[in-house]
Amino acid sequence: MEAVQKDHWYFVVLIFLPFLKVAVQQKEAVTVRLEEGMVLDCLCPWDGNLSMVSWTKVPDKYPIAVFHPEYGVAFSHHYRRRVEFLRTTPMDGSISMMNVTHQDIGLYHCSVQTFPQGPWTRNIQVEDLDEPPEEEEDITEAPSPLTPEVTVADVELEAEQNSNLTISCNHKHNGTIHQVILERMPHSQPWGIIGVCKKVEMGLVSEDYSDRGTVSCADSLDVSLHLTGVVLDDGGFYRCTFSTDVGVQTTTVLLSVAIPGGFSLSVYMMFIYIGAGAAVLVLFIVIIIVALKQRKKNRREEYRVKLHPSQRQPNFYENIPMCPRITKKSRQIRTCPVYANLQTVQSHKTRRQPHDK
Repeated sequence: MEAVQKDHWYFVVLIFLPFLKVAVQQKEAVTVRLEEGMVLDCLCPWDGNLSMVSWTKVPDKYPIAVFHPEYGVAFSHHYRRRVEFLRTTPMDGSISMMNVTHQDIGLYHCSVQTFPQGPWTRNIQVEDLDEPPEEEEDITEAPSPLTPEVTVADVELEAEQNSNLTISCNHKHNGTIHQVILERMPHSQPWGIIGVCKKVEMGLVSEDYSDRGTVSCADSLDVSLHLTGVVLDDGGFYRCTFSTDVGVQTTTVLLSVAIPGGFSLSVYMMFIYIGAGAAVLVLFIVIIIVALKQRKKNRREEYRVKLHPSQRQPNFYENIPMCPRITKKSRQIRTCPVYANLQTVQSHKTRRQPHDK
């Protein structure tokens, strides 16, 4: 019965917490180092009766930890057995966190409900202070309007469904690497950390948060993700952020998953190129065939023009009667003219006429 009552009041808190009037006492967030057993202080500055303490992580809507003097404590699934209320004083809502990871980085909001003073809140920013400091921006520059982030892939990978794939972030770095963070952005969703490789004094530290693969870290801090039995949900962007002593460098990989037996983008584009090439080749052959036929037709027309009677050369021997065949009994040869081409030569009699006189 007590367990049912605890679950009941916890769900009541989830429903009515956004509607509670909150008086923000500290506008600036307090920064806390990310470390094992870190303490997030939330000590109400006045005395009174504490009604409830709730912790939320921005931008999540639901509490990660809730304390009630009568019903006890309740934690979300991810923070169960990792968060503990300290309760050093009756107005203390501070918590300690164990088994911390880089997923615990972010802004936390503490809300203390008291009577009769009312609510008191505090914001705490958890950061990894071991990272190299970012370069200071020029505060004199006017802030530019926010523009939607456009993700551009440095490397594009394709994999078939149910196959195995290794995504590697091998990048030529300028400087000494301190830490590598592997993130994944599913389609139309925000980035999420799935692995961290970090060098500390004791050696190499590897953190694997991926529920779909295995994150591996090399001594050179080159991180890779091995996926077994790739599914469609594995598609999307993967990003490796390298923190070096000269700045932050990133490598982005785009993974596309194709259904076995279906057409991937590369195969589809290959068929398009093949079809376009075949169409150009067929068009070229048709043009050659039409040109040859036209040329043959033009030659035939020229030959017909040459055979036309108006284009023929006159024949002077046309309509001349043929001589009859010469026979022994026929004497008509004398009256049948014979035409021949003879060379003109003077006779010997013409040359000797002066001597005869």
